[in-house]
Amino acid sequence: MTDSWHTDEARPWRSGRWSLEVRGDELADLACDGRIVLRSVRAVVRDRNWDTATLVVDRVDASDLALTLHVHSAGLGSDLRGVVRAEVRGGRLRVLTDLESLTAFPTNRTGLVVLHPPALAGAPLRVTHPDGGVEASAYPSRISPHQPAFDISGLAWSHGGLDVAVRFDGDVFEMEDQRNWTDASYKTYSRPLSLPFPYPLAAGERVVQSIDIEVAGEPAPADADDVTRIRLAEGPALPHIAVSAATAPDPAPDAPTTAAAVLVELDLATRNWRAALARAAASGCPLDVRFVLADDAPTRVRDGALALRGLPVVRVTAFWPTGPAQHVADLEAIALLREALHDAGVETDVVGGVRSHFTELNREHHRLPRGLDGIVFSSTPLFHSLSAAQLVESLPIQRLVATQGVELAGGLPVHIGPISLRPHFNDVATTAPPMPAHDDLRDGYGPALTPAADPRQASPELAAWTVASAAALAVPGVATLAFFEEWGPRGLRTADGSPLPALDAVSALAAIAGEPGLRGDSPDGLVWAIGARLGDGDTVLVANLDRALRTVEVELPGGATRTVDVAPGAFVVNRIARPEGRRVVGGF
Repeated sequence: MTDSWHTDEARPWRSGRWSLEVRGDELADLACDGRIVLRSVRAVVRDRNWDTATLVVDRVDASDLALTLHVHSAGLGSDLRGVVRAEVRGGRLRVLTDLESLTAFPTNRTGLVVLHPPALAGAPLRVTHPDGGVEASAYPSRISPHQPAFDISGLAWSHGGLDVAVRFDGDVFEMEDQRNWTDASYKTYSRPLSLPFPYPLAAGERVVQSIDIEVAGEPAPADADDVTRIRLAEGPALPHIAVSAATAPDPAPDAPTTAAAVLVELDLATRNWRAALARAAASGCPLDVRFVLADDAPTRVRDGALALRGLPVVRVTAFWPTGPAQHVADLEAIALLREALHDAGVETDVVGGVRSHFTELNREHHRLPRGLDGIVFSSTPLFHSLSAAQLVESLPIQRLVATQGVELAGGLPVHIGPISLRPHFNDVATTAPPMPAHDDLRDGYGPALTPAADPRQASPELAAWTVASAAALAVPGVATLAFFEEWGPRGLRTADGSPLPALDAVSALAAIAGEPGLRGDSPDGLVWAIGARLGDGDTVLVANLDRALRTVEVELPGGATRTVDVAPGAFVVNRIARPEGRRVVGGF
């Protein structure tokens, strides 16, 4: 795999039964006797907008009993210095942080964050509270819209043959289900969100927190097989493949856009939304229009509706930028939109949902009006972390998100997008977003005005990730997947129109879109397959996000099997001819 994809080099550390990996500022895959107990422990420094300051590792000291990261924060006005340390005491693993703020700093969260693996879904959980009381609970199986545990001083659970107990010191903690954001984890953090934020860190103030992990029992043996097996079942049509409109600065390259739709988000409070619409319409593709209403003048949606006259609009919705229904297309927003479309003489599907993550759909779906023509939400794997591990681990959770999203839609078609590596806007910011200074697109708009680009957009491995993402998200009921932007730093092409590797994946997916689907489960979250039954045979795409070559055996409907070797970070397209009178023949 390329260095641009795996930027987070892992450094292993072991002490007795315990092992972990240092990945940047993170202590990852904390394991006892080889069985992962915690996905991660790290110290975080977050500002008033929930943006995360970089925690720079200045030096690492390691011995048989302790591992110490000497760190300092950088950016967002923060200046904290100190240590993050793992040490083994009496068979227990302790992780602690001691950070001193050298300046006054308003923060929403500074301290330890603990990630629990998603394999714990459904496992019984015992929650110890600061007063000594113990509450019986469980890790949620369905993605929980709200925190599954509050007022935490200790947690205990059993899984995979191990009994695990964790004690928290230095603050009161609570837990959230990070699968809402397609993170592969439950997160235990401080301080409680019920307390005011941001809160001040004074110059010279120290943040000292620790967790102690104790394990009993022996881990259950893991199954091992040199061949990965995926069984594909025939089902409804695959989703159509769309793309988001380019938000990068002009000039636009002379390069074609071929997509089922171009998704364009138009903030009606900005000066250049008309220019953004015109550039999206110039693609010649059908338009999926997402209005962001203007708080001070919500009736500007009438201007937006009038601008759609004569354009090939396939669906439209409108979101509130602030207020109790922030980022939601609620009853009032949809009523304003419907009236504006009627007055403008524009007939198209009116959809609802959320501008942001599945999180908000999961929490706020009760606000959606009846009579909608579909449900929308966006998806990004890099909301809480920028690591390559986060990218790959998000894939199985995308399957859960899509499945639960379809259930919430209640039979309405689901349109997932924008799908981008980093968020296309900061939905938790407490300050206003940057606004364009001109009526044209010389500076771009929306994500172009924020740090929303990721260097892995040009990586070859992103093509494999895109195929795997489509395989995860393409559950029956999902009608459209909108991957990346047309061109630019977040695009399928560079700003000069040169194709990037992800375009190969999107083109391969578009070739089977709308056809009877072949869908299956990934056995390990690293290898995925998706296919379609075409008139002359089957086409199957197999993606491998592992660091090693994988031999994959794919079982097709009817029981026939085919085997293919897939290089690390790559995908392959397999076409299987079907001669007259036979359902499947041939091989990969």
